[in-house]
Amino acid sequence: MRKAKPKKRLVLPDPVFGDVRVSKFVNHLMYDGKKNTSYSIFYTALEIVKSKLPQEELTALEIWKKALENICPQVEVKSRRIGGATFQVPTEIRADRKESISMKNLIIYARKRGGKTMADKLAAEIVDAFNQQGGAYKRKEDMHKMAEANRAFAHFRF
Repeated sequence: MRKAKPKKRLVLPDPVFGDVRVSKFVNHLMYDGKKNTSYSIFYTALEIVKSKLPQEELTALEIWKKALENICPQVEVKSRRIGGATFQVPTEIRADRKESISMKNLIIYARKRGGKTMADKLAAEIVDAFNQQGGAYKRKEDMHKMAEANRAFAHFRF
């Protein structure tokens, strides 16, 4: 590479929980720079999650973190062109990319859901991910199946 790597931007923690992961999630959730709207959607979703799982001894934030862990993929396939043929090569994922992928998947599948408000849809997807079901969890399982099916090409890793 000719140019130097760009510096990682520092993300400030959120105002309620003081957690950087929450800020990153809200940044992924945000449309058109409407950060306050994203924060209100997220906090409302956490309240809904707490009301849906009253018997759970974890806090709503801990439930959300556990849901993210459950949909966090370990491996993914990358296309690699070798001798005129394209192979799907399974590769392990860096920690920051795992976190980013799981957040994006949670938001994508929450948006696809049926429901009244985005907070309701997000809460439903968080509860499903916590219980190891739903669209985002299925996506992770599909990624792992794809990597397992193409394990024969793992020696092409780059």
